[in-house]
Amino acid sequence: MFVVDSGTVVTASLSKSAFELFGAKRLVGPPLLWPESTSVLHEMRARKLISPQLVKIAVDRIKFARIAPREPGELLEEAWKVADQLGWARTYSAHYVALARLLKCPLVTIDPRVKETASGLVEVIGPQDVADLPPRDSGL
Repeated sequence: MFVVDSGTVVTASLSKSAFELFGAKRLVGPPLLWPESTSVLHEMRARKLISPQLVKIAVDRIKFARIAPREPGELLEEAWKVADQLGWARTYSAHYVALARLLKCPLVTIDPRVKETASGLVEVIGPQDVADLPPRDSGL
């Protein structure tokens, strides 16, 4: 099992190969994954960085991606703790780190700040690393 963050999901959704890189790996995300990912796409379209057609394709890819929402009861509190531990003012990225910590699985991110600062709390890998890893399941 792997927690994917919004940067990873947006990047995958804009790629022709989409989520193929992950193969049959089990992907999960906190509830904020979907609104955060589509918000990024909306902003990109508003700034005319991508076409309305590509936005539709990307949103559909996200909508139909095999990513399961996970919201353990202690997620909010854990994200707050993570943000405090890492000195982050906002808790958005902390939700992904906290979920990976609670599920005892790696976090997949393209964000160098998250990779650098959160590596002491959870295993943090890039999307390119996922294909080389065997499936993991924490049993949760």
